[in-house]
Amino acid sequence: MSDPTPPPARDPVRIGIDVGGTFTDAVAVSATTFALLGQVKVPTSHDHADGVAHGIMTALERLLDDIGVDADDVGFLAHGTTQATNALLEGDVATIGIVGVGSGYDAFATGRLRSLGKLKLDSGHTLPIRYAALRDPHDPDAALAGVDAVLAEGAEVIVAVEPFSVDDPEGERAVLEAAAHREVPATATHEITQLYGLGKRARTAALNAGVMPRMLQTADLVERSILKAGVSAPLMVMRCDGGVMSLPEMRHRPLLTVLSGPAAGVAGALMGEKVSEGVFLETGGTSTDISVIRRGRVQIRHTELGGKETYLSALDVRTVGIGGGSLIRVGGATDRRSLTDVGPRSAHIAGLPYACFAEPAALEGARLTLISPLASDPADYAVLETDQGRFALTVTCAANAAGMVPEGDYARAETATARLALEPLARALGTDVDAAARSVLHRATERVSAVVDTLIDDYGIDRDVCSLVGGGGGAATVTPYLGERMRLDARIAAHSEVISPLGVALALVRESVERIIPNATHADVLAVRAEAEQAVLGQGADPAAIEVDVTVDPQRNLVTAVATGATELRTKDRAAGTDEAGSRAVAAASLDARPEDLTEYASTDQYRVLGLVRRPGGPFGRFARERTHVRVVDSEGIVRLHSADAQVDTLVAGQAEGGLKDLVAERTVYGDGGAVPPAVWLLLGPKLADLSGVMDAGHLLALAGTEIARRNPEEQVIVLMEQRR
Repeated sequence: MSDPTPPPARDPVRIGIDVGGTFTDAVAVSATTFALLGQVKVPTSHDHADGVAHGIMTALERLLDDIGVDADDVGFLAHGTTQATNALLEGDVATIGIVGVGSGYDAFATGRLRSLGKLKLDSGHTLPIRYAALRDPHDPDAALAGVDAVLAEGAEVIVAVEPFSVDDPEGERAVLEAAAHREVPATATHEITQLYGLGKRARTAALNAGVMPRMLQTADLVERSILKAGVSAPLMVMRCDGGVMSLPEMRHRPLLTVLSGPAAGVAGALMGEKVSEGVFLETGGTSTDISVIRRGRVQIRHTELGGKETYLSALDVRTVGIGGGSLIRVGGATDRRSLTDVGPRSAHIAGLPYACFAEPAALEGARLTLISPLASDPADYAVLETDQGRFALTVTCAANAAGMVPEGDYARAETATARLALEPLARALGTDVDAAARSVLHRATERVSAVVDTLIDDYGIDRDVCSLVGGGGGAATVTPYLGERMRLDARIAAHSEVISPLGVALALVRESVERIIPNATHADVLAVRAEAEQAVLGQGADPAAIEVDVTVDPQRNLVTAVATGATELRTKDRAAGTDEAGSRAVAAASLDARPEDLTEYASTDQYRVLGLVRRPGGPFGRFARERTHVRVVDSEGIVRLHSADAQVDTLVAGQAEGGLKDLVAERTVYGDGGAVPPAVWLLLGPKLADLSGVMDAGHLLALAGTEIARRNPEEQVIVLMEQRR
């Protein structure tokens, strides 16, 4: 008789795949513990008949085989791709047919969009534009004629453009229906953004259309492949703002995958490393991407493509031409006693192996010589010449020689070999190996340090709690020395060499909704919030795990709602969470204080609010008022929120709306610009509701009411308030 007891259920697995220019990396992560289960690397299959989809499937199949998991055990599958980015960089975009809707001045305004054909991509190619006018969108035959006109001129994708489609998209919809009748892919400006500004809106839609045919083809191939492999989990795609979106949404707005490469790395730092306040540096062989995480949120801005601003909201990332493979530069042929620069050329461009990874015997009798990596480069890049060939002197060589690369790191080389490699450089500079190595690292991090300083200042990051987190294969070559130089806490992310696919595997579903609403009412603000929430619900987010941050900019009449939500399979087991002593230790370390000196102001099952009272330092500190420094620590021991001057109150949900109204009124200050309410955060069960971006007290209370109404009337609500400066 068979045993009636069913076998124990296997933990579902989350798969993240990052398609790079050279390699496709895939990782498997436990959906309950987030532990890395396995990783593989395969060449990106640009030249295969199925394109990059073939590499994605190869990586997936090899990964599942390596970890011994069946396709049925995959509960989440997402991939990030550089395909759209590369298409724009290389000018490999589809021919775009713009159908401009309207008569009179509207026809004149849309007709000017022919000038989009002058938009230069980074490759130097211009955007291929064809144009046709549609005077009467109510005439289906006229709409078909407009689409046919641009198709006859070689258009492969249609863009519907109408000046005020944000308010009434009827004309653009007529063009979309005509395009569907001709079975040609199409997009409309009102589908891309609801912000005014015809030129910027049309530019964004045209770029979206340019990458659409190729992205649709890849999406179809990948979807068919994973279904054939037996994976039933919905396929998600990495966005450029650090979240993921469903495949149907990607087909609709493929432009959102542009610049998603850096976003994947930041998502890895945000979710895997639980960074609350800091700067993330993803270092490869040639460059370092630098971005900010503030109060547990990535920082987003409208990005430029083709030298023009668009309505594409992407991660604010700054790139510096310094990486692990960056070459060292010294004075010219007559003066080799000075270190002049590091980079931007790398060992990859020069086609040379790193000296620190060579066999020691191969470096015997090495001589320092100067080369031009490319014919147009100055001849001041230092390399080693030996009987066995040439070897590159790189930042990685210097970091290993200085002992900055930890054991087991992806960039680790034998210290003795690295020091041997730097000896000829040290002799040329008239110093010892230690001084030479640190001089290289100092010069290499100059521009990185300047960018980090700018980002910290631009976003108002508190340096006392700011962490530098390094990711990428070259993380250890830049981040440790940079932390020492800037006197900031610095660490290398776990599994830094696969931080991007980890970010893809762990990323949250995300949607951003922006609306221009003059004199927005409370109902208007709540409607934008609801739209963002419904968008992530429609893409598979767990309703209980959705957080929506709303910002209202009264100067620009701009209402923005950003919703993030975890899929149901990303509900982590929190049974082994941090206890009170652990939370207190974490908060104390953040405040540079003793754990016993901290006061616990409030707590829930998910959060502890800890802090202490201090006077500001400096010669006039004794005359200043005391301030309450607060840290909110979650059940995983992560500081989710910090404040240098907060007030903490505990209310009961059933009566919280009235109590919150009184607190806001009491703490509102008045100045030349009128009433300024405090910045507000609410801790409600598992949620940390960030209302700090709302400057109008009425809007703030309306949004708070929406959040509070969903809680049990007896549940406590913790309110944190911070006076704005």
